[in-house]
Amino acid sequence: MIDSDTLASRGFVVAPGLIDPAECRALAGLWPEKPRFRSHVVMQRHGFGQGEYQYFAYPLPERIEALRQALYPELAAVANRWNAELGVAKRYPPTLQGWLKQCHAGGQKRPTPLLLHYRAGDYNCLHRDLYGELVFPLQATVLLSDPAKDFSGGEFMLVEQRPRMQSRGEVVPLNQGDAVIFAVNERPVKGSRGFYRTAMKHGVSSLHQGERFTLGIIFHDAA
Repeated sequence: MIDSDTLASRGFVVAPGLIDPAECRALAGLWPEKPRFRSHVVMQRHGFGQGEYQYFAYPLPERIEALRQALYPELAAVANRWNAELGVAKRYPPTLQGWLKQCHAGGQKRPTPLLLHYRAGDYNCLHRDLYGELVFPLQATVLLSDPAKDFSGGEFMLVEQRPRMQSRGEVVPLNQGDAVIFAVNERPVKGSRGFYRTAMKHGVSSLHQGERFTLGIIFHDAA
């Protein structure tokens, strides 16, 4: 159960222990299995930061497919609430299959769940995961490594850009298996004259030592 009130008020929420440690290790262990992935990105080559990530190919690994399917319906209800508050007519279907059908009809057919790998000195610049015109406004990141044993540094960061105000930053502490669910791009914030839009970006601070794996679950496919 997702705390939709916290998600609405802060733009993110932590789901503790979404995946157990054994599953975390098994998912991180997929990294060298190249046939499971459709592409491999070295961040430094593109100015994205330092580190690497790989996008999974369809069919997704069973556990990742199950997570994506299970998270979507509750997040779709939040997304529809946000659009109503912002006066946006778009409504998201109740099932992931229905939403992906729209993505594929719009030419966005490449899967976007990904595995990210960081070593000492690596980091991920602040960014948004937008892969085409069709964007689902929420996504999830699951920490697969244990910060008590596997690495230090490498904190998950969020920055919210507020109109006519300075940006606000958040560092989100995560334990192994915790998921942070957050706004992909824009979210509504209630002001004195109704709701207004703020824009969010996310990233990862520099890893001090060790090795860090994370799973990214994005609900819109890519063009």
